[in-house]
Amino acid sequence: MYKINKVRADHVIDFAAEELKKYLRMMMPRCGEIDIEYLPDAKDGYRLGLMQDFGIDTSEAEDTELDDILHIDTDDNGGIIAGSNPRSVLLAVYQFLRENGCRWLYPGVDGEYIPMTDVKGVKFHKMPDMRYRGQCNEGAEYQQSVLESIDFTPKIGMNIFMIEFDIPKGYYNTYYNHSYNTENREPEPVSAETVLQWKRQCEAEISKRGLQFHDMGHGWTAESFGIDSTEGWKVQKDNPIPEESKEFVAMINGERKLFGGVALNTNFCMSNAEARAKVVKYVADYSELNRHVDYLHVWLADFFNNHCECEECKKMIPTEWYVMLLNEIDAELTARGLNTRIVFCCYYETIWVAEQVKLNNPKRFSMLLAAITRSYLKPVSTESREFELKPYVRNNITLPKDIDEYIVYAKKSMDTYKVRSLVYEYHFCIHQSYSPGQVKYAKLLQDDVRGYYAQGMDGIIEDGTQRNFFPNGFAMYAYARTMFDTKVDFEELKEDYFSHAYGKDWREVAEFLEKMDTLFDAQYMWGRKSANLEVGRYYNPSMADSLRKVHEEIKAFEPFVEAHKNMPMRVQTVSMRLLWRFLEYAHGVANVFTLKCFGAGKEALDEFNKFLKEFGKYEIELERYYDHYMLIAHGLGCRLQAMDGNIPIV
Repeated sequence: MYKINKVRADHVIDFAAEELKKYLRMMMPRCGEIDIEYLPDAKDGYRLGLMQDFGIDTSEAEDTELDDILHIDTDDNGGIIAGSNPRSVLLAVYQFLRENGCRWLYPGVDGEYIPMTDVKGVKFHKMPDMRYRGQCNEGAEYQQSVLESIDFTPKIGMNIFMIEFDIPKGYYNTYYNHSYNTENREPEPVSAETVLQWKRQCEAEISKRGLQFHDMGHGWTAESFGIDSTEGWKVQKDNPIPEESKEFVAMINGERKLFGGVALNTNFCMSNAEARAKVVKYVADYSELNRHVDYLHVWLADFFNNHCECEECKKMIPTEWYVMLLNEIDAELTARGLNTRIVFCCYYETIWVAEQVKLNNPKRFSMLLAAITRSYLKPVSTESREFELKPYVRNNITLPKDIDEYIVYAKKSMDTYKVRSLVYEYHFCIHQSYSPGQVKYAKLLQDDVRGYYAQGMDGIIEDGTQRNFFPNGFAMYAYARTMFDTKVDFEELKEDYFSHAYGKDWREVAEFLEKMDTLFDAQYMWGRKSANLEVGRYYNPSMADSLRKVHEEIKAFEPFVEAHKNMPMRVQTVSMRLLWRFLEYAHGVANVFTLKCFGAGKEALDEFNKFLKEFGKYEIELERYYDHYMLIAHGLGCRLQAMDGNIPIV
């Protein structure tokens, strides 16, 4: 009865056709086989191709390669499913299925809500509000999770997957070494060669879906000089600087050495023309070998107050040298006939704009705002605010805490460089662990997306763990769907996600999680409600009553979860089982911070370590959804150990 005709030969459209077939057969398991053919002149069945193939206007797109337009015009038996580029055809297939009741709530097959129903006709046409919509690898990574995250990306309407680093072994190490959980899991180290193979596997999956592939980021300032940065941010005493490269390393306090012993955090002497030439060659060679990269990110070292203090470097601020380097990279890429798009980073020192050196070829470049020290207690404003920009002081900078102040720096850069801009965000790195219920945090995420859009940003890439679905994936869902349509109503999004994840009684789940958000007061969890900073940032006895009520609410809610552990849909059973484990998680976190309220730092840390060990027993059970390393050990754990005394927080 049903058939699928591809009117264009393209590997991404091939995949889109296979996905359409798979889900149609899942929705209608008695419909029989669905044939797929390449038939450019097809007049019936589902016809998949570019909008241009069907004579449909694409003028709303500035660039049909980069801008996704989804166009669907079907009846109950077939019709046109098209896009402005091959990736958009795949996005349109998922949108068609979404309009027919399908939902993807978590990565993996257990995260799919696929109704059994006859398919209906759909009329839909939209270009997503943001051009760039995606995520970047981070956290404790294991390969199956990353592959499922790539697969999940277009299903919720996003179009970018970024892989940071040439060999992202540092991220894989924390999972496969089972950092902070070795009492429950034996380490199983992986080699750099294995991780490199896995990266190539990821790239093939990204290509299959036509996603924009963003690559690299940090590492150029080390690898260009033969300094190994494969181990990430690990201090490596046995990682020598090659003798011939010592003169190129940034000089700080009269010494040229690895900054803090970490290669990734070490800048180079940017005033040295020979040093810049080495970086230019390394970037160009990488670009030539990896022509499949859509956007190559060329960032400096991953720290601040670490720039060269030699007399030549001091003649200009780091951003001036950075733009000079970018111009030289552009010239070399042009000479080699390479069209690689380059992303430079407005991050740490480079938030200060270059005013002496101009960017020669803005068309090659995009700017990435990475407001790493921002607070997540207030969202991005939709209107510009005024701030007096601080002067740059070499190796003694003070970074903004207010995201709106960051945007003032970014807008000045955008105006100066004449480039399009996107944002590198950290919502799913560790910050979600301070808002356990996640509902209010999802609202902040939506407000951030709207604020960035109103401020002229073209999109967002989230730098965070791929396993950010505990107790559910509503925050990621709100992020993706709001970038797609910034006008989408939050309450409608909440009902959409929770009703599919938890069934007809979803409101009780939403109300419980909202109570958790209230009882785990965000200001307190961020260390902003101290009653006496001399005692500690979490010293506030008045918060104890709120945290104790967590236990009461959990006890009252347990019978509901117990009664709903086995649900009609697999994804709902998974959601309820995650919620059951979340109850234990919330108990443990409340116990720890109740002690912290009274200034009992040692007792709180002991309780936390006990909880860490006990909850770590569930890591294998939960690992597709929950990043034990990032959400507890790195997120809450670093707060517990570092938030007393004078250690600054962001």
